[in-house]
Amino acid sequence: MRTFKRIALIANSRAHEVKETVAAVVRFLTARGVVVVLDEFCATLLPDSGLPTAPAHLPSGCDLAITIGGDGTMLRAARVLADHDVPLLGINRGRLGFLADIPADFVEAKLGQILDGQYVEDERFQLHCSVVRAGNVVAESDAFNDVIIQKWNIAKLVQLETYVDDCLLHSQRADGMIISSPTGSTAYALSGGGPILHPALNALVLVPICPHTLSNRPIVISGDSRITIVVGTPEIDRALLTCDGDIICELQTHDRVNIHKKDRSIRLIHPPDHDHFSILRAKLNWG
Repeated sequence: MRTFKRIALIANSRAHEVKETVAAVVRFLTARGVVVVLDEFCATLLPDSGLPTAPAHLPSGCDLAITIGGDGTMLRAARVLADHDVPLLGINRGRLGFLADIPADFVEAKLGQILDGQYVEDERFQLHCSVVRAGNVVAESDAFNDVIIQKWNIAKLVQLETYVDDCLLHSQRADGMIISSPTGSTAYALSGGGPILHPALNALVLVPICPHTLSNRPIVISGDSRITIVVGTPEIDRALLTCDGDIICELQTHDRVNIHKKDRSIRLIHPPDHDHFSILRAKLNWG
């Protein structure tokens, strides 16, 4: 087990409860002799802390990053930390907490276990997408949960051709398409009727959003597949590309959106009693 001696704290909300939790985590970690580095947002919450500050995308020399917020905070942190090989831990101050799985009421107990070397390490892959227009890459981004192509500001369907490893899967008219990692299968893809994938699977799920052809259903493919989606929508009915909910660009007719597994993964740190199925039962009210 690795030891965590220098830890970065990341947040993106000024909510009172987030500020309280950031302060409590700082007190606990410093009492344990850990060097704490605040991202720029946490530094605004604790302006008189005297702790070193660094941008969230530059966790220089840190052994661990801890997000304090909801799953959205985890998603943003994951996208910027993957290239730095810094493991990620989440304290939940949001709503569902599929990723940020340490409850705020148990911060000291759970963090104490993790600092003592009692934790579970969980490796997840991310997605990378690029938009090719007239032979040139005009936009690209990573996604931890999902890449989504969807109609924009108009009550019409978009037309999409989907290829898997250069083989045509289907041509369809729909509100859009969700390409999800196993991690994202409990997010928008689930709302769209997609299956829940265990996070350890090397798989992707393609979920059409309200397809015009009702027989067009979600499909699970290999995580090593390369997906290309060609936009056939007329110029007036443009679509948007989003990654983890962030708008990347507006798509145009004949744009090719290429999606594949990113070559670097994210390592999540969980408490020793982490149980994925228990989280599903609790968050989805399975009883």
